[in-house]
Amino acid sequence: MKICIIAEGSYPFITGGVSSWIQMLIRNFPEHQFVIYAIGAENKNRGKFVYSLPSNVIGITEVFLDTFLHEKGKWGKRFKLSNSEGIIFQNLLNGRDFNWDELFSILARFDSMTDFILSKSFYDILSQAYAVKFSQTSFVDYFWSVRGMVLPLFNIVRQPIPEADLYHSVSAGYAGVVGALCAYLTKKPYILTEHGIYTREREEEIIKSQWLKGYFKDMWIDFFYSMSRSAYSKADRAISLFGRNREIQIELGCPAEKIQVISNGVSLEEYNQIANEPRDKGEINIGAIVRVVPIKDIKTMIHAFALVKEEIPNAGFYIMGPTDEDPLYFEECMRLVELLGVKDVMFTGKVNIKDYIGKIDVMTLTSISEGQPLAILETMACKKPSVATDVGSCRELLYGNNDNYGEAGIVVPVMDYVKIAQAIIELCKNKGLRDMMGKNAYNRVAGIYTLDIFIDSYRKLYSSLGGV
Repeated sequence: MKICIIAEGSYPFITGGVSSWIQMLIRNFPEHQFVIYAIGAENKNRGKFVYSLPSNVIGITEVFLDTFLHEKGKWGKRFKLSNSEGIIFQNLLNGRDFNWDELFSILARFDSMTDFILSKSFYDILSQAYAVKFSQTSFVDYFWSVRGMVLPLFNIVRQPIPEADLYHSVSAGYAGVVGALCAYLTKKPYILTEHGIYTREREEEIIKSQWLKGYFKDMWIDFFYSMSRSAYSKADRAISLFGRNREIQIELGCPAEKIQVISNGVSLEEYNQIANEPRDKGEINIGAIVRVVPIKDIKTMIHAFALVKEEIPNAGFYIMGPTDEDPLYFEECMRLVELLGVKDVMFTGKVNIKDYIGKIDVMTLTSISEGQPLAILETMACKKPSVATDVGSCRELLYGNNDNYGEAGIVVPVMDYVKIAQAIIELCKNKGLRDMMGKNAYNRVAGIYTLDIFIDSYRKLYSSLGGV
């Protein structure tokens, strides 16, 4: 069977999280061929893969959203659109429901989406949508905001799609729209896996953004919610990683009968050989397996460690993960370390975490948003306790879901560096508690979150939909 993996903002350009998940999935299905449809933000990253593609990856299509924003078009054309077709575009702009298949059909008629955006026909649509919600704002500002919002979408759905027997997007958003388009054009099965809830994550980013004027933020948020509904409507199966996200998917409009929960899994054999490294008496290390990006809230980690360091002078902090995804944010984190005067903070960059995890006594994760973090599962497989913010499935991983394995760490509020520090200090000072939680962590992973369980679930899913 040939499977098309549709990925946005992740594989094969960025390490960690979803990208690691994709690599793991492909490697564990040598009997299938894979083609990758990779959606990136910036064309400058074309061909810059950070993963060696497995041998069963037989092709890759790269599409970059910024490419379309630099296209030039001609003003003032007129396109033939019916009144009902115009309403579809208005509903897209105003966050209302519409039939995505009809939108796909309309967009397929245009030779140049930039020409359409600059046409009299789109100007009429825009004027009517503007009058509904934004008549008190500048029309010029509204036009350019809408252009930046819809042009990448309009163009991405007009790109050639790979031939496959089954399509599998690993997020909603642009990847979800492409998945819906593939289902519409090919009539082949389409699976959506949501690691986090795409719309909630984009909403949080937009609310905090400085580049978008406040009165247009709701428009962009509604736009992303609409894109997710396209994926929900066309998916044969929508996969959630844990129960709470399933509930959110239903709240956002995904039919409950489509949703299946398949948790992540890790290979216990990979981590069973990692031994704790000997160290000087009193030395203790805190670690974080994480990309240095704002959504992971590294600054809160640093603030928390500054408090830990006051209480435990021999503590060290290893932040293990790439620092080049958001260089400006990394610089801000480095300046914060300097400003606080905190010692023994080590940014390792991209590393093999198996080379470091033996040094670590307590792992921490301070993300603002998560799905079911592989970093926590890897930590649990190494019999280490974690301090994690109450996001995604962290509570379920560390405290269980009506199982009998016991607590595997401490869950703390988002951005509360005082409580995060207190939890880390409690574990650092109590080796017995660390050992007990580490044992509980391992037992929970071995019972619920193994790689074998994960792969077997997807093998059955692929077989049921792909017929192989």
